[in-house]
Amino acid sequence: MSFHASRSMKVLQDPDHRDRQKTHPTTIILFRPQSSQAAMRPKEHKTFMEEAYSADIRQTCPAGSPPTVGRTISRVWASGRALKRASTWMDKAKACPRAHSPPWPPAPQELEEAYQDAAADVLLAVCRHSWWVVAQHLEAEVLTGVFPHRSLLYVMGIMTSNESVIHQGEKACWEEQLAKMAVKSVQFLNKDVWSKELLLALTKPDQTHQEQPPEKAFLFMYYGLILQAEDNATTIRAHLRTLLGTSHEWPKQREDETLKQSFLAAVLTLVGAISRSEEAHGYKFSQISELLECLVGLMEKEPQNALCTSTRQQTIHIISSLCKLRPPLDLERKSRLLSVCLRSVLALPLLDVLEKHTCLFLEPPNIQTLYNETSEALDQMLQSFITQTPTAEELHFLLSHMHVWLASEKAHERQRAAHSCMALLGFLSHNLILDTKEGFLRIGQLVGMLGLLCQDPDKSTQHSSLEGLAHIYQLLMRQRAREVLKVEMRTPKQLSQASEDGDPVCSSRDQKTAPPTRWEMAFPKDHIFQEVMENLTAAELTDLIWTAVTGLGSTSPSGVQAAAHMLLIAVQEHGAKLETVTNLGQAIHLQLCSIHISRAKDLALHAFTLLARNHTPELVATLLDSSMPLDSHALRLWRALGAERPVSRLVVATLLAWLRERPLPPGAGDGSPPPKEKAHLRTLAAMNLLKELQSAHEFKKAVQEAYPELLLALLTQMYYVLELHLPEGPQRTATSSPQSTSLEALKSLLSSTGHWWDFAHMELQDAWKLFASTRTYPQGVRLLARAMVQIPCGHIKAVMGQLLAALQSEEEGERKAAILVLTEFLYSPELLEVLPRQATRIVLARSLGDPSPEVRVLSLKGLGNILFHPEKGSLLRGQLPAFLNGLFQSSEQVAVQLMGTVSDVLHRLGTNGMATQSLQVAVSARSFFDDERDGMRAAAMVLFGNLVAALTDKELSGLRTQVHQSLVPLLLHLQDRCPAVVAQAKFALYRCSVLLRWRPRHTLFCALAWERGLSARHFLWSCLVTHSQQEFSIHVAQALIYLHSRHHHIKTWAVLFIGYTICYHPQAVSQMMNSANTSLLLCTFEDFKKDPEPSIREFATKQLSFLREVVAAKPK
Repeated sequence: MSFHASRSMKVLQDPDHRDRQKTHPTTIILFRPQSSQAAMRPKEHKTFMEEAYSADIRQTCPAGSPPTVGRTISRVWASGRALKRASTWMDKAKACPRAHSPPWPPAPQELEEAYQDAAADVLLAVCRHSWWVVAQHLEAEVLTGVFPHRSLLYVMGIMTSNESVIHQGEKACWEEQLAKMAVKSVQFLNKDVWSKELLLALTKPDQTHQEQPPEKAFLFMYYGLILQAEDNATTIRAHLRTLLGTSHEWPKQREDETLKQSFLAAVLTLVGAISRSEEAHGYKFSQISELLECLVGLMEKEPQNALCTSTRQQTIHIISSLCKLRPPLDLERKSRLLSVCLRSVLALPLLDVLEKHTCLFLEPPNIQTLYNETSEALDQMLQSFITQTPTAEELHFLLSHMHVWLASEKAHERQRAAHSCMALLGFLSHNLILDTKEGFLRIGQLVGMLGLLCQDPDKSTQHSSLEGLAHIYQLLMRQRAREVLKVEMRTPKQLSQASEDGDPVCSSRDQKTAPPTRWEMAFPKDHIFQEVMENLTAAELTDLIWTAVTGLGSTSPSGVQAAAHMLLIAVQEHGAKLETVTNLGQAIHLQLCSIHISRAKDLALHAFTLLARNHTPELVATLLDSSMPLDSHALRLWRALGAERPVSRLVVATLLAWLRERPLPPGAGDGSPPPKEKAHLRTLAAMNLLKELQSAHEFKKAVQEAYPELLLALLTQMYYVLELHLPEGPQRTATSSPQSTSLEALKSLLSSTGHWWDFAHMELQDAWKLFASTRTYPQGVRLLARAMVQIPCGHIKAVMGQLLAALQSEEEGERKAAILVLTEFLYSPELLEVLPRQATRIVLARSLGDPSPEVRVLSLKGLGNILFHPEKGSLLRGQLPAFLNGLFQSSEQVAVQLMGTVSDVLHRLGTNGMATQSLQVAVSARSFFDDERDGMRAAAMVLFGNLVAALTDKELSGLRTQVHQSLVPLLLHLQDRCPAVVAQAKFALYRCSVLLRWRPRHTLFCALAWERGLSARHFLWSCLVTHSQQEFSIHVAQALIYLHSRHHHIKTWAVLFIGYTICYHPQAVSQMMNSANTSLLLCTFEDFKKDPEPSIREFATKQLSFLREVVAAKPK
């Protein structure tokens, strides 16, 4: 307990104080039970003390009389009343002994210290009320010529450092007064007694290792102010020399250092005596363990931020000598010893920092020499260990303790570790003591670490690492040859010569630069590194590459760059030798997340690309597990995996193989939940990856080539996902559900491979939703296959090859998807180019024996196709007149069903066509485009679209006028009030554009499918006008008719159509317009100037003005 705490406890025992507390109940809260008092911290006691004194002063001194208070305190100090009161407190305190109290009675000196402390507390209490009075008293005491007592300095220290004593606003006044006091104290510097007491107070060691007490901190500051005020330079130098010469040599420190040196000298003498004995070889020194523990403890207590003595050096030398004696150390003790010694030397600060710690010494040691000798002692200890046990296992043991320092984030620690490692390897290389019968353990890891350091920013570290690699090369060559004398060294002569000449890699430790050796100038770093790698086994190469991968996670940018560079070199030269790369691929993925240097990331990705040349299936399986879910780093690895075309093909093929691994959970078909193990996750991950990779340029060609396989695989996958009955609840909000992912994968396949017609066919019919359930799934597959038949894509032949194989699959979903596609392909002329009619019949007949009832039913329907029964064509065509006549009856339901029947007949006739009946169908369908019944309009557009899709080039010549006359109605009905009519108008218009070969087809589809607003309408108008110039007058006349429409949206669209036409083709419109049409247009534009939509109002205003100009300019 500090002396402040002691003083505070004494106040609690003061009877006068206790009486005052009874009189004034407001201070009762200061008294606590004894247990609570004992638990108070020193700061709380001090505060309590000052508050108690403040209460005393407030009682005995009237308010507003600070001078009286100050004089009272001064008299108390001088007259000894404080001594009497303190004596009373001390006597009372003796009655309550504490666990840590000093023995009683106290010595007179201790009692005097207590009295002085009590008076200091009184002064601090007064300071809180009238600090300037205390300051005057302190100045008088300090300037008496007698060195101030510690308690006075304590008061001044608290007044200087504690803001609660003197407020911030008055701090400057106190500091100004201190400066004046310092000027007046200059005279005391030349007084021997005062100066000696000052020096003694400054150098007196503290009782604890905690922060400096306030009195000493203030004394240092005040001493500095005095020296600053001194004008005599000789006096200043004398005081500084005296202070600095002893500031780091406190009495206890000097005593400790003497004990250390005596102990070390004794141990050294003992070890020397044992070693010189003739029986030393067989002598067992049983006290080795205890002695080493003492030495290790001594090393651990050495200051880690200073190197002032040779204690470390001597201790390491003694440890080396002790370890030569018997019994040998166990590995655990030896490991601790190595760790402590390495940390004690390698973790020292830079030499510049070490020198700063000795700048105050009168005779500072040579830090460079001292460190070199200490480091050499460490190297000799390592060499001593390997000499006693010259095995590869011992070498691995020693070097494994160096790894943490070779990978240090501090440059000087890496430099020192690299030099020590090089020194040990050089010792083995030159002395030929290592037993080469056994293979090196984890030598690949060491080669990797030195390879990384060969690219270290520090030149000295580079040189040490390169020479270390050269020594490893020599050791490997000897180990491979097994006979040292017969080895024909492949090492360059310059390398051996450099070692023989003794050219130092660096002459001293902690160098910022070092000149390259002659062999280093002649041979690049990568050459030396590659020479070493050539002699590593597959396991050692794996260790090396793992070291590089671990280095990718370095916090140093240069370290990450070096690791990426080394990884690339190792994989490029020896990637094929690696036996397994599963864990390696996972590690690269994890490290890639932490690499923020683009160049290093590119190198690592390139290495991954090269690694995939020989390990594609293994890496695909590894990354598949790491891609659930797929993040951006994993996606970059996948793209790197497919950077080379042959590998990209293999990646797609491997993913397809995983996609086909569809373990069906028990009871999946009856709606039971999937099993806990979820073995289906890999096939879902493969599906998700194929979706993502289809749009990557690295896989574009591979996906194109695998399109037939991917198409059938994804159709099967969609059915498989539906059978899993996976939940679609909130747990899947963060990521796409398997159902949506499988659908998006199919969409991506069609769009990325250029099958936009197939995509548009499904999109404009809103047919994607058919894949949402197993009930509607067959219809979705048929519509997609039908789109492929109607617009030949060039892949039907290739897809047919996949269908035949899929029909033999063991998986029901795959057979079902295959038979659905095949029955639609029966309408394609390309089918017979792949499979003759009879062969097709045999395939379908064989499927009649399929275990699945659905497959059997579909096969039976396929056998009834018109392909096998041509006579059905005339029968179907004979029914068409009756169907068409029934369209005009009053029942909307019957008429709509008849239109559907006619559409079905068109589909069943396929390429046989309807000959002359096509015109009748077209006219009948167009007549219902403007029917008031929504269902009739939609069904008519479906029928007309199906007719257009079934037309051949030969039939088009007779129906071209009908197709052109349908364009404006279909275009205007894009603004129909019925959504179903709008959807069918889009699809029919797109089918007409395909038949008429409008370009650009993809942009037209996008405008129809997703675009809205005036810009989309203008684009569609421009397509119509551009591709139908001969029918210009027909289109304008049709648009004028729609100005009479009762549907506002269609009428608005007609106004826009005509407005665009007048704007871009004013002369042509003017020539064909009569007065009635002109008046109609003027009235219509005038009406639309009042339209609710601002853009329409603005358009109508401009067009009205322009139309009037056109009419005025028209010749009469």
